[in-house]
Amino acid sequence: MNSAAERRWDLDAIRGLLLVLMTSTHLPTRFSDPTGQPFGFVSAAEGFVMVSGLMAGMVYSAKARRDGVMQMQDAFFRRALKIYACQVGLLLFAFTVIAAIGLIAREEAVTNLLAFFIERPVTAVFSGLLLIYNPALLDILPMYILFMVVSPLILLHGLHHGWGAILCASVVVWLLAQFDAGRMLFDQFDLWLKLPVSYEEMGAFEVLGWQFLWVLGLWMGATLGRSTSPPRVFPTWLVGTAIGVAGICFVWRHAVGQMPFPGHADLNQLFDKWQVAPLRLINFFALLILLMHFGPWLRAHLPRAPALETLGRASLPVFCAHLVMALTVLAFLGPAAPSRPGYVDVLILGTGLLLLYAVARVSQLWDRRTALPYRGSRRQRPGLKVSGGLKPHASTVHNPPR
Repeated sequence: MNSAAERRWDLDAIRGLLLVLMTSTHLPTRFSDPTGQPFGFVSAAEGFVMVSGLMAGMVYSAKARRDGVMQMQDAFFRRALKIYACQVGLLLFAFTVIAAIGLIAREEAVTNLLAFFIERPVTAVFSGLLLIYNPALLDILPMYILFMVVSPLILLHGLHHGWGAILCASVVVWLLAQFDAGRMLFDQFDLWLKLPVSYEEMGAFEVLGWQFLWVLGLWMGATLGRSTSPPRVFPTWLVGTAIGVAGICFVWRHAVGQMPFPGHADLNQLFDKWQVAPLRLINFFALLILLMHFGPWLRAHLPRAPALETLGRASLPVFCAHLVMALTVLAFLGPAAPSRPGYVDVLILGTGLLLLYAVARVSQLWDRRTALPYRGSRRQRPGLKVSGGLKPHASTVHNPPR
C-alpha cells in the first residue's frame, strides 16, 4: 500500500493527524485528556479504522483489476502477516521489558494492565499468540488483522455483486453488537471449548460493532478507486444538520469532559466507544459528512503538512512505535499526575512526536531500499474488467460516495 501512484496525500495527512492524536492520548501526560476526543464524542480510533479501510479498498480493488484476484488476496494476507508480526513483537515487549520494569518498580498502572499475564504467564503467552488474550493498548491490531483476513471476500463480493447486501449485513451485525451479541457468542464458544481467558481479557473493542466502520471505509475506497463521475453534492439540509450535530457535540464534550453524562452510566452507554454506540455513530457521521463536503475546498486552500503525510505513509510502524513509547513511559513514570511538572509532560510529548517522525522517515528509507527496482510492464485492461472474470457492479462505478 505504499506505491506513490496509489496514494492520496490528503488521506495520508488525515491518518498522520489521527496518529498524533492517539499518541497524545495514550502517552500518560496532562495532555491526554484534552486531546482525547477533541472534535466531540469521537476518538481518533474510529477515524483511523475507517480511513484504513478506505485506503485498503482503494489500493486492493485497484490491484485486483490490475494484477488479478489471486494477487489481491495474496497482498491482503501478506499485510495481515506483517501486522501479526508487529502484534507478536509488541506482546513480547510488554511481557518481558514492561512487565519486568512494572514488577521491579511496583508500578500498579503496569501490573494492573498485565495482571492476567503476571498471574498466568504461560496461558497469556499462548493465548496472546493466538490473538485471544489482548491487553489494553494492544487490542486494536488483532481486530485489524481479522478485518484484513476477511476483506478479500468482502471486496470481491462488492466488485462482483455490488455493495448493498454487504452494507445491510454490516449494519445488522452492528445492531447486534449494541445488544451484547459479542459476549453471548463468547459464552457459547466457552461452553464448547472452555476458553482459557475471560471475555474482558480479549480486549475492549467490540469487533461486531467496529466492523461497520471498516466495511464502510472498504466500500468507500473501492468506489472512489473506480470513480470517474463528479463529486456527490450533499443536500443543504443534511450539511446544516451535520454542522449542528458536530457543533453541539464539540461544545458538549469540552464543557463536561469526555464522559457525556457524568454519573449516569446507562446514558453514557449511548456514546460508548467500544461498541460504537448509536449517538457516537451519529457524531461520527456528522464529522464525516462535513469532511467530505468541505474536503475539496480544504485541499485547495489549506497548505499541505508534509510531516503529517510522512507519519500517515508509515502508519503501521508509527502506530507500533507510539505503543512502545506509551508503555515505556507508563512503566517508568506511571500514569499522568497533576504533581508532575508541566515541563516534564511537554518534554515527554515533544520527544515522543519527534521519535515517531524519525521512525516514519526510517521506515520510508527502508521501503525504498527494499523495493524491487523493476516491477515489469503491465498490459492495459478494459476499464470495467476485473481480473478473474469479475466486473464491478454498476453502482460501484456511477454512484461513488463523496
